[in-house]
Amino acid sequence: MNIVTEAHISGKPLAEKPRTRPARTVRWFVIVGSLLALLVGGLVGFNAFRSHMIAQFFANNKPPPTSVSVVEAKSEVIPNLLIAVGDLAAVHQVNVTSDVSGRITDIMFEAGSHVAAGAPLLQLFDGPEQGDLASFKAQATGAQLALERAKQLAARQFGPQATADAAQATFDTANAGIAKTQAIISQKLVRAPFEGELGVRHVEVGQYLTAGTQIVSLTDLSTLYANLTATEKDSAQLKVGQTVRIAVDAYPGRTFDGKITTIEPQISADTRNIRIQATIANPDHILKPGMFATTTIVLPEKPAVITVPETAVDYTLYGDSVFLITEKKVDDGKTSLAAVRTFVQTGNRVGGRAEILKGLNPGDRVVAVGQLKLQSGAAVTISTDPLPPIPANPPRY
Repeated sequence: MNIVTEAHISGKPLAEKPRTRPARTVRWFVIVGSLLALLVGGLVGFNAFRSHMIAQFFANNKPPPTSVSVVEAKSEVIPNLLIAVGDLAAVHQVNVTSDVSGRITDIMFEAGSHVAAGAPLLQLFDGPEQGDLASFKAQATGAQLALERAKQLAARQFGPQATADAAQATFDTANAGIAKTQAIISQKLVRAPFEGELGVRHVEVGQYLTAGTQIVSLTDLSTLYANLTATEKDSAQLKVGQTVRIAVDAYPGRTFDGKITTIEPQISADTRNIRIQATIANPDHILKPGMFATTTIVLPEKPAVITVPETAVDYTLYGDSVFLITEKKVDDGKTSLAAVRTFVQTGNRVGGRAEILKGLNPGDRVVAVGQLKLQSGAAVTISTDPLPPIPANPPRY
């Protein structure tokens, strides 16, 4: 009993002990939270410091301005040209043939030579016809004498008029035989129908030539036709007498001038194209029928337009553009140049220059050389190097 009484001297039960665990848990959470806060704050601060240093690095290390060649857009009147393709044809060209059949006895020309109109080219055997001609001439002579005697007798009333009429008929028949035989003989002597150049010979002496067989080709090269086509929308601008310039692959860099002489009155229902024929003088005989030709029709002049060198235009699937030179102020108050990509609408290209229909004004400066190194807004400096020369004979389109 005394032991139990002593256990309650402090006023607390002996079985209850002090609780220290909750205080340790709170302290642990506070320590961990503080460490996490320090870690997160350090990471955020490091990222902010890194971003600031990177931005400062790039701000202080800008690439140097790109050196480019610059030209000014200018307003000028450019030739109004219509480009078309076609071919050349001879004004006079024929395959020489014979009207009649016969054996060749003589060839009177050299292949590839120049012949005058009416020059004899080939002789067929005409012995029987020559004999018939002599016979008819003899008959005509006898008929003429008989006719004269019959007329004299009829005039003196010593003979009937019927005799004179019969003699006249006989004489006319003989003359008709002469004319027919001479025509057959002339058919057996083949002549050049016009002046021109002969081609390759296709026959030999002794060969039996049937009517219609080609003997040789004959071409007049002094004047040629240029046959070309244009689209329906261009038909309103075409007029007879307009100048046409011809270029052929055989003579690069050289052009031949002519005039439109014929415009087809009908437009093809299949292709919606109109056929045009121009006449080209060929005094040197260097153009040949059948040549492929690039033709340029000189149309009436259009008003002045804005143009830039073709090298200044960047042609892409997204549209045509140029790099326009603009001025901007930097932080220190100075002015710098920048190249800004500007989309434009282009027209024709003539003589190495491109027509700008929309997007530029006269006097605007654009980059002519060095666009491949640029991005829109890039800083540039103007190069003092001369621009590459425009070729004397730019490619045709």
